[in-house]
Amino acid sequence: MENNKENSVRIQTSMLNELEKKALVWLANRQPKWVTSDLLTYIGTFGSIIIATGYILSSINIHFLWLSSLGFIINWYGDSLDGTLARVRNHKRPIYGYYLDHTIDVINETIMFVGIGLSPLMNLELALLLLVVYLMMTVNVSINAHLKDEFKLTYAKLGPTEFRIICIIINTLIATIPFLQTVAMQFNLFGKEITFHSLDFAGVVILVVLFVMHITTITADAKGYAKIDPPHKD
Repeated sequence: MENNKENSVRIQTSMLNELEKKALVWLANRQPKWVTSDLLTYIGTFGSIIIATGYILSSINIHFLWLSSLGFIINWYGDSLDGTLARVRNHKRPIYGYYLDHTIDVINETIMFVGIGLSPLMNLELALLLLVVYLMMTVNVSINAHLKDEFKLTYAKLGPTEFRIICIIINTLIATIPFLQTVAMQFNLFGKEITFHSLDFAGVVILVVLFVMHITTITADAKGYAKIDPPHKD
């Protein structure tokens, strides 16, 4: 679900933002009466379960990655459309929606990252580290929403939708290129032997990008808050 906090300014500058907004409004206007924002939120969670299931089952057959890709589409449908539906129907519930939004988001993110970590394509430790960094960014967004009524949804022109598309592209490459399915490189990390598969390399790149984004953001935020709330002069 998208943020519905009444006083927060939504900062959405992703590459697909304008196209996505038009698509979501178009979809919202065509939902049957029995489809509610809450139902869409739970559909988003169902999508995250499908994502995790596909990754886990890829140990049986690599083509279960197509199931994960379908899960990303279902997750986008529910997670992105629920807030739009509430606004289009003028059924906004800013307090309840804000609470349910972030509570379910954390559950969805945990399901997805753990599912990827339980697949044969990524080490569980790396998947959990990605989850930690992602949650750190989520916490920072929530803090800013509280302190300066600003809800930032994108970093470097990338938002949740763009990351879903990146994951679908990676899944497609692994499912269709045999070489990527058999990549297995041994590393010694702090005395521990680990095996990196193709998704591990992609995960490391994403981890570095997320970490740099997070450090850059909190540095800028801290400087901004220091100007708003300067130290006392003795």
